[in-house]
Amino acid sequence: MLKFFGTDGIRGVANRELTAELALKVGRAAGLVLGNGRGQPILVGRDPRRSGAMLEGALVAGITSSGLDVVLAGIVPTPAVAFLTKELGCAGGIMISASHNPLEDNGIKVFGPDGFKLSEALEARIEGLMAGDDHPRPIGGGVGDVRCEPEGARLYTEYLKEQVSMDLQGLHIALDCAHGATSAIASGVFRDLGAKVTSAYDEPTGVNINQSCGSTYPETIRRLTKEIGADLGFAFDGDGDRILVVDERGNLLNGDQILTIIGLHLLRQNRLPGQKVIATPYSNGGLRKAFVDCGGDVIYARPGDRFVLETMQSSGSILGGEQSGHIILLQNSTTGDGILSALKLLEIRELQGQLLADLAQAMVAFPQSLVNITVTQKEGWQENQRIQGVIRQAEQELAPMGRLFVRASGTEPMIRVLGEHPDASVLHSAMGRVVQTIKEEQGGSRVS
Repeated sequence: MLKFFGTDGIRGVANRELTAELALKVGRAAGLVLGNGRGQPILVGRDPRRSGAMLEGALVAGITSSGLDVVLAGIVPTPAVAFLTKELGCAGGIMISASHNPLEDNGIKVFGPDGFKLSEALEARIEGLMAGDDHPRPIGGGVGDVRCEPEGARLYTEYLKEQVSMDLQGLHIALDCAHGATSAIASGVFRDLGAKVTSAYDEPTGVNINQSCGSTYPETIRRLTKEIGADLGFAFDGDGDRILVVDERGNLLNGDQILTIIGLHLLRQNRLPGQKVIATPYSNGGLRKAFVDCGGDVIYARPGDRFVLETMQSSGSILGGEQSGHIILLQNSTTGDGILSALKLLEIRELQGQLLADLAQAMVAFPQSLVNITVTQKEGWQENQRIQGVIRQAEQELAPMGRLFVRASGTEPMIRVLGEHPDASVLHSAMGRVVQTIKEEQGGSRVS
């Protein structure tokens, strides 16, 4: 089992769990693993968190100590790092971000030269070198150099605009950039395609990322879209790989509805391999019903975008995602991309001549509840007999139409409980007992 890498890289409170010393070790080990003697640089990008500069400096020191050069992309979204790593012919890429997490957290995501996040096997090799590194250290001219890539953001935005063909003239779009990595990029993309854009929460100070804004605060973009009279609203997370949507009638569209709109469009055009999309157990049962009703289906992957991607690659699928709004369009990108997902939705809206609000009606959601329990101990719940007994009882109550899914978060001290049933009262009764038992047994302090 990996000690540092989780479901989405390494993550923790910056300067406590995720220290500069740890980042230096990650940088050096990543340089040794990804370098392979080819002399190609490693690209490094980050979101605007204040701790990002500290961790960037440590990573650069580690990478250059291995003999590799570093290309600094600056503050850019995670999908930009994935794209630029491949576009610029780098040995790998590293993104410094904790995505939608609070300011005090930060993270390190490592990409291979193909722009995909590393496999668990390569992450294990990096961890092995972090534990004991006796490799030679170059001196003099053998130490790696560092250069900035000022054209990185422009290259990324040009690539985004090349992925769609449409004219957004007459459309007013509201953006919530979460004071994150999309702040300096997103509005220009939509304006260049003809839209009127009102961009908000796009003034990062280093300490305001994700604060009451972004995709984890959906009411913010709903309120903004209504107040300014915009046709549509899009909310990104701190590193730009997620998106939530406010449609023309003020409804909030999550990742399930985004998958429905894009997937059914591809299905009707016979452009969806195997007639299947990839989702996770957190997706609403209405998603699968929408596809089955149209002759398609849904394959379920383990939670986490890396597992969605692995399932996509093994099944030959080109579309997958999570209810949180992390959507992977494999024909266009190697990772989730919030701006790209928004552009594809707008393109489909134009091609089909229908409102997103109407296209989303293809999916009728079952009543669903997701509870995040902050705990003092997220391990051991699977072996706890009292917890397992309550879970079994709840599963029996929710069957056959409903379901229950419980898992520990891979990145936070939380246990997540998801329930679904056509009857909301049955659902809430069963869920309540499970949540209360987990709180009592695992030291739960807060529920969200």
